[in-house]
Formats: sequence, structure tokens, C-alpha cells
Amino acid sequence: MSDHPHESAGHASGYEGPTFVISVAAELAGMHAQTLRNYDRLGLVRPQRAAGGGRRYSERDVELLREVQRLSQDEGVNLAGIKRIIDLSNQVDALRSRITELESELRAPHRHPTGGGELVPIPRTSALVVWQPRHRRVSG
Repeated sequence: MSDHPHESAGHASGYEGPTFVISVAAELAGMHAQTLRNYDRLGLVRPQRAAGGGRRYSERDVELLREVQRLSQDEGVNLAGIKRIIDLSNQVDALRSRITELESELRAPHRHPTGGGELVPIPRTSALVVWQPRHRRVSG
């Protein structure tokens, strides 16, 4: 599987780089163009679209096409299973990215939520302080 996340089950969101028309992508992946159209309809590999609606495959898309073919032919996985593998791989990639973000936040100097200064030690007391956030963070 690729180390690069693909949106949904195949579209490389925000990816900048060369793209290929369907006939070139099919040749690079060793497949027929109709197979690529079928994979797009099934949501396995979703290429970008040109202004006129034509499919444009990135290098990552071609890599994913090869992986789909390998899983199907060499491993005997059906297309529904391949879609599930891709979806789960995308979830793992997203979680890894989130872990990296959280680790960076933990390493960063702590600041007061209002943008104020540094953390200040507070003397221990026997009082219990209850804190509730004003806004809940929505993860996504």
C-alpha cells in the first residue's frame, strides 16, 4: 500500500504533480482503460477530473492501481475486500498524521489559551477546581 493517503478510496487530495490521461495511466498500470473506468465507478481509485470531465490520474493513482491489481491477482482478494483494505489504510494514514500533530503540540511550549504568557505554578490547596471548556473541539 502507498504511504500517501488518498481521499475516499483513491483521490489524492491536493496532490500537485504530473497527471495522465486514462490511456496513459492504463498503460503505466498494465491494465485496460475500461478497468480504470470500472475502478472509478466502484470507488477504488478516483482520479481527478479535468475541466471537460476527463479523468486525470496522478502518479499516486497509478501506484494504487498497481496495488489493486496485485491484491486481486496475486493475493486473490475480491474488489469489495480491496476497497475495505484501501479504506482502512486511509484511516491508518489519517490517524498517523493526527498522532504526529498531537506529538508536535505536546513538544511545543505551552501557552495560555488566550494567547497570554507561560504556565505559572499554582500553590496546592485543598480546594477542588472544576473546569469546563467553553467550546468542544470537533475532530474530523
